[in-house]
Amino acid sequence: MLDKITRENDIKDIPQVELPLLADEIREFLVERVSKTGGHLASNMGAVDLTIALHRVFDLPQDKLVWDVGHQCYTHKILSGRKEGFDNLRVEGGMSGFPKRTESNCDAFDTGHSSTSISAGLGYVKARDLKDEDHHVVAIIGDGSLTGGMAYEALNNAAELDKNFVIVLNDNNMSISKNVGGMSKYLNSIRTAQGYKGLKTNVETVLSKIPYAGKKVVNVIKKTKGSIKQWFIPGMLFENMGITYVGPIDGHDINAMVSNLEKAKRMNGAVLVHVLTEKGHGYEPAVKHPSRFHGMVPFDVKTGIPLKGTSEVSYTDVFSGTITDLGKSNKQIVAITAAMPEGTGLKSFSETFPKRFFDVGIAEEHAVTFAAGLAAGGMLPVVAMYSSFLQRAFDQMMHDVCMQNLHVVFAVDRAGLVGSDGETHHGGFDLSYLTMMPNMVVMAPKNKWELAKMIRFAMEHDGPIAIRYPRGEAYEGLKECQKALELGKAEIITQESELALLAVGSMVKVAEKVRAILKEQGKQVSLVNARFVKPLDEAMLDEVAKTHKLVVTLEENVKSGGFGERVASYYEENNIDTRVCICAMPDSFVTHGSNEYLLKEIGLDAEAIAKRVFAKDV
Repeated sequence: MLDKITRENDIKDIPQVELPLLADEIREFLVERVSKTGGHLASNMGAVDLTIALHRVFDLPQDKLVWDVGHQCYTHKILSGRKEGFDNLRVEGGMSGFPKRTESNCDAFDTGHSSTSISAGLGYVKARDLKDEDHHVVAIIGDGSLTGGMAYEALNNAAELDKNFVIVLNDNNMSISKNVGGMSKYLNSIRTAQGYKGLKTNVETVLSKIPYAGKKVVNVIKKTKGSIKQWFIPGMLFENMGITYVGPIDGHDINAMVSNLEKAKRMNGAVLVHVLTEKGHGYEPAVKHPSRFHGMVPFDVKTGIPLKGTSEVSYTDVFSGTITDLGKSNKQIVAITAAMPEGTGLKSFSETFPKRFFDVGIAEEHAVTFAAGLAAGGMLPVVAMYSSFLQRAFDQMMHDVCMQNLHVVFAVDRAGLVGSDGETHHGGFDLSYLTMMPNMVVMAPKNKWELAKMIRFAMEHDGPIAIRYPRGEAYEGLKECQKALELGKAEIITQESELALLAVGSMVKVAEKVRAILKEQGKQVSLVNARFVKPLDEAMLDEVAKTHKLVVTLEENVKSGGFGERVASYYEENNIDTRVCICAMPDSFVTHGSNEYLLKEIGLDAEAIAKRVFAKDV
């Protein structure tokens, strides 16, 4: 069946009765391919039938499908003629795991973060109407994404439309982890109202049998705002906002979805089609463990067990163990995450201290201001988020935390390059946006021991403080330093002369290799672990300038506003005549691929840095 799909709209030539067979083939294909490359499996398995229905009903690329987050777009890529690209999914030079406009004109909008599809779709609708064009726009959003405040802002505007706009709510009762909060409870009440349709029919039948007045009563009820539907579905949130609600529909019944989507695209105004799906559907290991199969490494198809062992200790593991241990002796510590208790390492804390753990759902802005309120109320909040997602709460960090100088600890996971997820997930901007905030202290550990020390230091500090650390295995090189951390004090690992390497966090490991290469070339090289990006160790910078002719800064962050520019600015402002070579990420969005490949591509691997330093020194 898949051989018949070579380009967009080929699915329309397949008899509708055979579409469930196509769905089975696609699921088999996805499991087989993702088991080799890794990727987002559970979300894609659940969206296969829905995507088939969407491609059946709408015409691409004229009609626009806007995917929220976008990690569930694999079937969409297959049905738009990109099946062959799955051999190199998420690897360097290969196909992205997210929608990309540069990859296909069937990808209407680049996504990777949550709760954006309705806003983007609404923009497409307004552009269509202003240009007097005639096509359909569909925004596909998950129930997890619907906890994000941006989605409600968009729904509020969409309710005023008088032209067609289809919103598909893909409801699997999950984001990455189990959904939380009022919207989850509301949708669950709709899911469990399975008797609604039959009950409505029965009520109408009974009323209609009343002599003389029965049919008039039914007609009056249907015409009133408080209709029969209003009686039996709690809240009717969407209808009350002015958005037509259709559903709930079995998200694995292709015929039912095709029928309802056909109706939806003929309606005026905004229409929300509520589809119930099962995350991981069709592959039992993913159904049983949807969180594990959210972003999966290569695995054995029969068992679902990763092919590569995960015995190494990650930075996230170190954070998890340390924060849980500290929570035992300090009852003021509370932990907050935005729908990622497992990904951020807070699952252990949540199980040990359930009353002091808060998963606010996909709502990063709320999470930070909520933390500010906790701090103002006398608690010690720790906000754990991925660097890329923390960007969404910039204003809340600046205005609600830093302006009041509140003691909130930010555990910034996945800082720097994150590999195969690519542009939308790399954490290459946090040093820039965090260090510009007054009162904020910013740290980065060189290895696992230093991360544990920094977490303890952060608990004792009085004010906003952030610790950024990378994804993956925690570095165990360079023995644990026995000296206590001092605010704004760097660590001189090796002191020589001529060249000084000032490295931040993950780049200390790279700097060790750079030093080894330069030493082979006869250079005298000092190595400094910066530790603090803000405040800078000015005494160390002064001393280094006196004894070295070239200072080299290394950071896994963009150059603009980063550590290197802060060092160079300090020397310039203080009229210190010292040459500075800044090694940082480029002023561009870095693509997907392995971290080793990406570091080489952007010139941040040891060989490239050593070559650049040697040339500059000469």
